[in-house]
Amino acid sequence: MKNNRTLKHVIETALQGLFGLLPIVITVVVILWLYRKIDQLVGWVFEMVGFIPQNHQFLWTLVVLILFGVLLYFMGHLVQTRTGSLIQNLMGKIPGYKTIKDMINIFNSSKKGEHRVLVVAIKGFTMEGYNIGLMYSQKESIIKGHYTVTLSMSPIPNGGFMFEVPQENIYVIEDATFDDNLQYLLSMGVKSLTEVLKTEPHAIDNFTPLTKWIERSKKHQE
Repeated sequence: MKNNRTLKHVIETALQGLFGLLPIVITVVVILWLYRKIDQLVGWVFEMVGFIPQNHQFLWTLVVLILFGVLLYFMGHLVQTRTGSLIQNLMGKIPGYKTIKDMINIFNSSKKGEHRVLVVAIKGFTMEGYNIGLMYSQKESIIKGHYTVTLSMSPIPNGGFMFEVPQENIYVIEDATFDDNLQYLLSMGVKSLTEVLKTEPHAIDNFTPLTKWIERSKKHQE
């Protein structure tokens, strides 16, 4: 019986690690695939104009990197347009696409407004203390007036606990990002969040209440 529990624990932990790495692996694979396609295209153009790519390796690599950067820039603009939304809606019909997209978005620190992953301080698990957690979504919980906050494990945040927290008990740490919180977790508290953010400690009243943050975010979108 004990061996079965151990095996189950090992399998569950391994699966958590797999799903944690999956978004990173998929992102790397897509980037490498795009880079190779551009590399092949530039090589073909060089040959068409009479250049031997192998004799102009530096120029070849430079052109590939520039085109790759330009492509990513235009793709970034495209996803913000109606055309980009239409494409994503069509892709969303592919089984598993939305789940993978949501997992990858967790690691995207460039998201803004209602799509941003928030680092928050929550009250309620101790009489006077606070916990620092993450809000992956700013959508209201199934429980009215509550929002889902995730408290990750330390030092390896491959698991954690989800809580439905009253909105009046949630404060947004505006300067903190997903990456900052990850660094804080990996340090096991040896490095305080003030050190990670390179700031001074603040009274809880100086942080933005979640309700105020959401109202301000909606105004920016109008």
